[in-house]
Amino acid sequence: MKITLDADKCCAAGQCVLIAPEVFDQRDEDGVVVLLDAEPPAEQHDAVREAAAICPAAVIEVRA
Repeated sequence: MKITLDADKCCAAGQCVLIAPEVFDQRDEDGVVVLLDAEPPAEQHDAVREAAAICPAAVIEVRA
């Protein structure tokens, strides 16, 4: 799995961080998403897919 994101379009909702805190974080100053692990281990894949699916700004892209 490979993750990319478009932080410029992030609306700072933070749902990705709540679902996959090992993979996503937020900047302190504005809450914009920060990618911690672009190639997470298999045990994180379901959480990452869920985070991408519920992202209100659709900024998370997941590739197999």
